[in-house]
Amino acid sequence: MIDFNGQVAVVTGAGRGLGRLYAIELANRGAAVVVNDLGSSMHGEGTDGAVADRVVEEIERSGGRAVASYDSVDSPEGGQAIVDTAVETFGRLDAVVSNAGIFNSIPFDELSVENWHRMLAVHLNGGFYLSQPAFKVMKAQQDGGRFVFISSSAGIFGQPLEAHYAAAKTGLMGLANVIAIEGEEHGIFANTVLPTGFSRMVTETVGDEKFLSESGFMRAIRPELVVPLVVFLASRTCEFTHRNYSACAGRFARVFIGLGRGWLADADSDPTCDDLAEHLGEASEIEPFIVPASIFDEVLEVCDRRGISAMPGGAEIAIPEAAQ
Repeated sequence: MIDFNGQVAVVTGAGRGLGRLYAIELANRGAAVVVNDLGSSMHGEGTDGAVADRVVEEIERSGGRAVASYDSVDSPEGGQAIVDTAVETFGRLDAVVSNAGIFNSIPFDELSVENWHRMLAVHLNGGFYLSQPAFKVMKAQQDGGRFVFISSSAGIFGQPLEAHYAAAKTGLMGLANVIAIEGEEHGIFANTVLPTGFSRMVTETVGDEKFLSESGFMRAIRPELVVPLVVFLASRTCEFTHRNYSACAGRFARVFIGLGRGWLADADSDPTCDDLAEHLGEASEIEPFIVPASIFDEVLEVCDRRGISAMPGGAEIAIPEAAQ
């Protein structure tokens, strides 16, 4: 059984919905949990400390350990305060589930600058403001750590009326990629989850109560079905980093960005857009492909095909195997 005995976890947006379920399951498995939630509406309006308090009480009634945090992730001070709460209350920090967020639907041509910045402030900036102080604590502890960033299929695949939300959630994937690369030598892993679960976000987006109550899909996407993936990735049992996974209706699947082999112009040529148009089919093929572990994998693959060295003086370089 995967357990978190002796470990401390932070879950943001843990007062309701999926975040609450993550916090409760982590506590049930032995983690001391910082339950962070402003208690605001899905649009980010208002505050209510009782929202986080109720989850803490629920955990404590079951014999677990938890503390409430009412700080907002949308400022450096808020992110630091959340991490400080973990360290000052429980003495350490082992796992962070970056789940806090807001949501609204706005057509792209009606999206205001204010709405754009507000969405990025909570999701993307908030992910950074929380993860940087947490990373420093984990690095100083010298025994690893786990980050789970809650991203979204709305970003990586797209969703109408959600340009601001999609951009923010996809930005978290980029943040997680770099934390994964820089953190690996310290045993600090970072992965993302793209969840689909029945929550306030779904009910407020769909709006049709009859559809919500009668739809087979809505019944299938019970939020509890997302929890196993998030908890696994937050655990020491997870021994990989730099990955994305989707959880939807009991289906768990890796999500990846692949790089096709593409068209390689002659080394001594100066290809034009006309040449590219002629070879567009080859440039657009999706097989074979690699899944780069970093930007360097792409550079090394091209250098290998060109027969040149990416290192000064012709130093030997190792070309990673393609993950296909």
